Amino acid sequence: MSIGQKIYEGKAKILYTTDDPDILLTHFKDDATAFNAQKRGSIQGKGEINCAMSAHLFKLMESNGVPTHFIDCPAPNEMRVKSVKILPLEVVVRNIAAGSLCQQTGLKLGTILSKPFVEFYYKNDDLGDPLLTLDRLRLLDLATDDQVDQLRRMALRINDLLTAFFDQCGITLVDFKLEFGIDSKNQLLLADEISPDTCRLWNQTETDPDRRVMDKDRFRRDLGNVEEAYRQVLERVLGQVV
Repeated sequence: MSIGQKIYEGKAKILYTTDDPDILLTHFKDDATAFNAQKRGSIQGKGEINCAMSAHLFKLMESNGVPTHFIDCPAPNEMRVKSVKILPLEVVVRNIAAGSLCQQTGLKLGTILSKPFVEFYYKNDDLGDPLLTLDRLRLLDLATDDQVDQLRRMALRINDLLTAFFDQCGITLVDFKLEFGIDSKNQLLLADEISPDTCRLWNQTETDPDRRVMDKDRFRRDLGNVEEAYRQVLERVLGQVV
């Protein structure tokens, strides 16, 4: 497989064409951003960690009937993926109150929700990735009603799988962001990544609200030991067979 033209560069990844039009190559970067890229930095080894963790969890999804864009990893920080048209939506699943949910509702950090729920955000940096109502989603024609229903079902199914998996790792899955794409057969596939960049993860053996954090909140909030936390998550994840 030969690497072709760079077709996209985001905050955390670069996407290249390959000699197969149906396959793309994703390069995972060590760059770190927060607050819509207002805060920038680097987390040493993050690209390889997020690539390895995403690959492991995509395999978990596939083995449980959730279709993904994952093919394989030709290098530690590279992933071959099926070419998809990414929906301009961030699909967020919440199990415990944290982040913007606390800021916008006044809920206390750590409040366990009566049941998980799904939110949709407009994937648009210029607008600050705003939270969407269903009517606004329809107004902007970002997805069909059937696609929205399917996204919600898939997100909750993924949440069930990830919550159980992380619990086996001694980690609590607080909330997480997903992205989806449509392939050449018009099938909806889980895309992007599943990593400490996209999930809030708390160490179940820690009660201190700062020390328990094992995700990008360590970078956002200047808590330190970011690389150590990412590596610890990866070690625990890779220790579980999928």
